[in-house]
Amino acid sequence: AVCSMGNSTSRLYSVLAKTLSSGAVSQHQDCLEQLDSAQLDPIDPKELLEECQIVLQKRPPRFQRNFVNLKKNTASNHRPIRVMQWNILAQALGEGKDNFVQCPMEALKWEERKCLILEEILAYKPDILCLQEVDHYFDTFEPLLSRLGYQCTFFPKPWSPCLDVERNNGPDGCALFFLRERFELVSSANIRLTAMKLKTNQVAIAQTLKCHETGRLFCIAVTHLKARTGWERFRSAQGCDLLQNLKNITEGAKIPLIVCGDFNAEPTEEVYREFSNSSLNLNSAYKLLSPDGQSEPPYTTWKIRPSGECRHTLDYIWYSQHALNVNSALGLLTEEQIGPNRLPSFNYPSDHLSLVCDFSFNQDPDRLL
Repeated sequence: AVCSMGNSTSRLYSVLAKTLSSGAVSQHQDCLEQLDSAQLDPIDPKELLEECQIVLQKRPPRFQRNFVNLKKNTASNHRPIRVMQWNILAQALGEGKDNFVQCPMEALKWEERKCLILEEILAYKPDILCLQEVDHYFDTFEPLLSRLGYQCTFFPKPWSPCLDVERNNGPDGCALFFLRERFELVSSANIRLTAMKLKTNQVAIAQTLKCHETGRLFCIAVTHLKARTGWERFRSAQGCDLLQNLKNITEGAKIPLIVCGDFNAEPTEEVYREFSNSSLNLNSAYKLLSPDGQSEPPYTTWKIRPSGECRHTLDYIWYSQHALNVNSALGLLTEEQIGPNRLPSFNYPSDHLSLVCDFSFNQDPDRLL
């Protein structure tokens, strides 16, 4: 394999082009093993965005979404921490198992879809990025995001359904990325969730970070719970297990917590109530977009399968409401923007919407729960 990176844009394009074919893992495995991405030259995010836009020039422009200011009259003496949550849709599942009957196969081509995903990430510039259904971690997200300044962690599902798809790219799993210039990693835990004392196929990553600017500690976690109707009790058990792990990691809520995930659960489910009523004093950030601050968005995923139209609220950003403030949240796509064929599409790369919030620390860290 030729591993030369060249210079400037040509070097950058060679990194992007490495991931253009579905056989990229085997084709570039030698190169991936030889190169430690964090040791390579940094990438200018503007250059990467330009490369993505060249690939996407025949597609419609990215949807306009605006941040909603939620800040109360509390002054903050530090830059907000931007957190992005997104189930990006595993490539193997999108092409092989998910049966999006209104989405043309052409729209799912990895060569272009990966650029739509990168464009969305680059547009919102998260300090912390939490992803689910990542099956192109080693050949796309880790090599590129590490060179954009992120520290990267991946935890695959033990029995990923991606492996059942012909010409798959390996297992999917959860991935967590944070900017090294803003945070220091204090501790990291890869958690295989249990239900009824049995190990399950669902996982979580929980990392305790130290904010360079404030010196404050906080924990960030990402997870993806069991899917499908009929598994509500199973998800509830997984949620209880995750909460218990997070209680231990945060020393019973002494350390502020942010939990991102595709919970595969509507707000009516037991697992949602467990998180709402937990002793960790968590609130769901996207409730704050509603007029009364008490209602979740009407949808975070919207797709059409052979069984019919699926419009659900499944994705959440939970946070310690005693220790953190939500300054703003990214508005969701409207039904008109999504269009009659729903998601994914030529406009949007996943069947789930990305959620983005700006957090600040409460100015009174010793405030009681």
